[in-house]
Formats: sequence, structure tokens, C-alpha cells
Amino acid sequence: MATPAKRALTLARAVFGWLALAVGCYFLAGWVGSSFPVNREWITPPIGDCCVEIIIADNGVHTSIAVPLRNDDMDWTRVFPPSETANPFRPYTHVAISWGERAVFLDTPTWSDLSPITVLRVMSVGGDALYHVEHWVRPAPSANFRPMRISHEKYRRLVRALLRDLPQRTPGRAVYPGYTDQDVFYDARGTYTVYKTCNEWTGETLRMAGIEIGAWTPFAGSVMKWVPRAEPAGHGGATH
Repeated sequence: MATPAKRALTLARAVFGWLALAVGCYFLAGWVGSSFPVNREWITPPIGDCCVEIIIADNGVHTSIAVPLRNDDMDWTRVFPPSETANPFRPYTHVAISWGERAVFLDTPTWSDLSPITVLRVMSVGGDALYHVEHWVRPAPSANFRPMRISHEKYRRLVRALLRDLPQRTPGRAVYPGYTDQDVFYDARGTYTVYKTCNEWTGETLRMAGIEIGAWTPFAGSVMKWVPRAEPAGHGGATH
């Protein structure tokens, strides 16, 4: 007859095995789901006044969409004013917008601060969402900052998609400090889940704008594999 210790070890191995299988299936599903294109009729417009250049950015885990701070189609300072950052005086040219889980955003300034308990909670029951808004100065193209040209019509659709989870602006709207003096967080509608991840939100936003992207994009790589790499111009990323 097996001892209690052996039974516990057998149970632990079984649980670990099933968890490993579930994680493997999740990653496989993410790879498969992101490989089926949506909006496959989309083509990149030629350089000129007929298009707007946006930037798809990632840090290896999380993606964001950067757009011009102002143009004829949209003035983002009316929605995300630089005055709500700790450093409103820089000559900002772009605003980068992303969506994610509240506790992960607010409690993990670095990935080393991410608690396993938070991960388990988010993976099992989900969590409330926030917008992360970063203000950039002349972001330079790089492997992680990839420019993309879209038509003005698709840019206007992108604007509507980027704003879809933002509650109506009211006086005294909550603004949460960001990781630097150039970024902040805002309340957002929606629930972060293992299906609706921060990167799937990015993919959904691009799909709503009519841009070619995978059908389900739960990981940063799921998004970025659809965005052509740019030739580096000097150092990558936004200037500080």
C-alpha cells in the first residue's frame, strides 16, 4: 500500500503534468489562432499625404499602438493631455496606447515585481482593466518600434477602436502615476482574461481598423509577426 507521502507525490506529479499540458495547449492555440489572417485584403498605402504613420511597439511581453499626438484626423491632447503626466513640458510628438490588467500594471513597475499569486488570480478569474498611455518624443524605428502606414480612413477607424474601452471623460477623472514622468494610467472598461489579454486587445484594435492581423493574438509575438520590421534609424525607441 502506498504511503501518504507517496500518494501526495503522485498527486503533485499529476497536477503538475496537467498544468504543463494546459499551458502547452494554450501556447499552441495562441500560435495557431494568430496564424489565420483577418483583413487579408489590406495593403500598405504609398508614402504621402494620403496616409498616416502609426507605430506598433512591444517590449517582448506587452504591445502598444503609438499614434501622432495631433493631426487633421485627431487631437489626442483632448483625450490624454500631457498636462496629466509628471513632465508636461517636453515636445511630445506621439502617444502610445495600450490596455491591460490593473494589478499587473500598477503593482509591477518591473517584471521582477510580478507576484505568482497575481498571475494565478489573473489566469483563473481575470481582472479589471486600465489604459496605459505613454507620451513620446520622435520615436525612432527599431525591431521593437515598427512604423506602419495606414490610410486616413483606416486611421479614423483606429481612433474609434482605441477609444472603445475608455469611459466617458468626466471632471476629476482618475489618473494613476506611471512608471516614468511621461506615462500615466486611466480606468478602462472590460475584463482581462486568458482570452482577452493585453496583446489580444491590440490585435482586436487593429482588426477593427481594417488592418491585417491574426484572428487571435494573445501574445506579443502574435501581434508583431504581422508587422514588418523597420530599418533602425539611430537608436531605437522613444527619446527621453
